[in-house]
Amino acid sequence: MPVVFRSGGFRFFFYSNEGRPRETAHVHVEQGGNEARFWLRPEISLAYNDGFNARTLRELLRLVEANREFIEKAWDDFFG
Repeated sequence: MPVVFRSGGFRFFFYSNEGRPRETAHVHVEQGGNEARFWLRPEISLAYNDGFNARTLRELLRLVEANREFIEKAWDDFFG
């Protein structure tokens, strides 16, 4: 699982096998057993949440928005 970056105790990452055919670009976020997934295209949106409260999801959304270009580049570099 390639880790894209860490922030505030959250780990932003991809699974090395993201489906066949590969799913649209997205990023997973994990902290303390909770996990969420955010689609990056066509716009950033929550795809899945297991355990994060609404306040934390808003914070994660802001972090994904602020780092979208970096995350997309990491996706393209990893999955080619």
